[in-house]
Amino acid sequence: MTATALRHLTSALLLTWWSLTASGEETLHLPAEPDAGQARPLVIHAALDLPQARPLLEDFHRRHPHVELTYRNLTTLELHQRFLDAPDAADVILSSAMPWQYRLANDGHAQPLDSRAARTWPGWARWRYELFAFTFEPIVMVVHRDFRERFGELESHGDLLELLADHPRELAGRVITYDPERSGAGYTYAIEESRLSPRYWDLVAALGQARTALADTTGEMLDGLESGRYLVGYNLLGSYVRDEVADHPDLSIVMPEDYTLVTQRLAFIPRQAPHPETAQRFLDYLIGETGQRTIAERTQLGALHPALDGPGTATALRERLGDALRPIALGPGLLATLDELKREALLSRWTREYRRWSRRPEPHP
Repeated sequence: MTATALRHLTSALLLTWWSLTASGEETLHLPAEPDAGQARPLVIHAALDLPQARPLLEDFHRRHPHVELTYRNLTTLELHQRFLDAPDAADVILSSAMPWQYRLANDGHAQPLDSRAARTWPGWARWRYELFAFTFEPIVMVVHRDFRERFGELESHGDLLELLADHPRELAGRVITYDPERSGAGYTYAIEESRLSPRYWDLVAALGQARTALADTTGEMLDGLESGRYLVGYNLLGSYVRDEVADHPDLSIVMPEDYTLVTQRLAFIPRQAPHPETAQRFLDYLIGETGQRTIAERTQLGALHPALDGPGTATALRERLGDALRPIALGPGLLATLDELKREALLSRWTREYRRWSRRPEPHP
């Protein structure tokens, strides 16, 4: 977890009960107001860090004080496995691991939401009426000032490939990205980029030649960039990056001008949800204009609601980047990314390209 995230959570302790288990799981509990009548439980399991989730949870709870809300934050793959182990443990599942969420819904684990908000939600941002995208989050690069001063501006994937090829020794050990084998997000981005760019495998080879460090999370990458250990972070989740970069003037965000992937967090109500009525109310809030306005104004997640524009919305991002945006499609194509043979083939090629250079420069001391 990054330094800014920890500061947010420390202040949160003054208002509600929060805990961090030995395994690293974050849990937030918002009790029902004593005079609000009979408490109605709501259990949310998610892969969404508390600094981003908290404004939504608190706003929903303020509007529904009779709800006793428990929120557990896990990694994407832990969340998926926990659901398979106990499909009746949570009322709402939220995750940025789009293929895994789609598989669960496609396998019959999600129940439909029958509401006006669901019926009017954009067709490209939902599957049936069971799985809903509720954020619009670009995948970005983060560059340290020392890099810009030595090598100039970095504006595209092509720029990164050229710089890695031209300066492998100077950049050795100074670049970091996701490990696609250990990270669900990293694997998803890898398979999408392999479809998008004919030069993607050349870039993977160049990353390997420069002894690029491999990480499990955006937070891990940010920590190394903030310390100056790394000069470039490749494929970080933009929604987690913005607040950190604002606190660290040495860092800047790059939305690649050739193409910028966009991921969307997906939400569903499990078919075996223990409290389906409260779950429906929360999901309705999440995709309704009220919840989406909270996303736009109080988080970095990017609101999808078609009635909203201006800062913090998908509309504004489209106006800025236009055709360069490449949202990951919510549809059957996501299942192909989880086919075991295809997954093994992609990871095998990724490793082979990354290790193509048998003699690599020594990392920067």
